[in-house]
Amino acid sequence: MRKVVSTLYNDSAVLDLEVVCPAGGSQRLPRMIGVTLAKELIFTGRRVGGQTALEMGLINRVVEQNQTGDAAYREALSLAREILPQAPIAVRMAKEAMNRGLEVDISSAMAIERMCYARVIPTRDRQEGMAAFIEKRAPRYTGE
Repeated sequence: MRKVVSTLYNDSAVLDLEVVCPAGGSQRLPRMIGVTLAKELIFTGRRVGGQTALEMGLINRVVEQNQTGDAAYREALSLAREILPQAPIAVRMAKEAMNRGLEVDISSAMAIERMCYARVIPTRDRQEGMAAFIEKRAPRYTGE
């Protein structure tokens, strides 16, 4: 999980990077945005605006705040609704492969990916996905 605090600063969203702590920020940030830029941000303690954070790859989206103050929540909910119809086991395995793979060399990461894929093969959801594709219909995944 990325350790950032979202605040308002001069009427624009900024990220106050709390990375100089024992939570691993000094190790995670360079992997996310590169060593040079990570050093600059960590050493200077610079606050980063939403658009800049987006351009750096620190965040996925920037949304304008709405009157009820829940724009980020609504955007996250919209993304969750996009993920929800996908095969839950496949999503879980993809997440595991990416999370674990980033911690090791590429060869080991590819082995992790193969292991995760092998865990998807025997599932009913995979069979349902293939059947739905052949029958040209939307799949109905059950998480089995």
